[in-house]
Amino acid sequence: QSLCEHRGCCWSPQSDPGVPWCSFSFQHGYRLDGARRDTEQGFEASLRRLQTPSLFGSDVGTVQLQAQFQTPARLRLQFTDPKKQRFKVPHEHVGPFSGTAATNTKYGVKI
Repeated sequence: QSLCEHRGCCWSPQSDPGVPWCSFSFQHGYRLDGARRDTEQGFEASLRRLQTPSLFGSDVGTVQLQAQFQTPARLRLQFTDPKKQRFKVPHEHVGPFSGTAATNTKYGVKI
């Protein structure tokens, strides 16, 4: 509990064993910076890091979010650093998506 609260997180003991007791507050993470931009495949958005203590260090100040509504049951979220090229883990089963945004999705995205 003390480590959780020291990081500025929220401590909330739960009766459900699958629910974490320590979680980030709304004062951690990133916030939308500007407007969300619709694309043919979904949307893009710029996110700016909130000025809170870092949990892991070397946090990126601005992150580019790309959301692709690939199928009604598959959403791809990609977070990149717009100022620096970074290593991307190669994956033989995940190639570039060239379709258009799926409709009647089983998910929703809220920023």
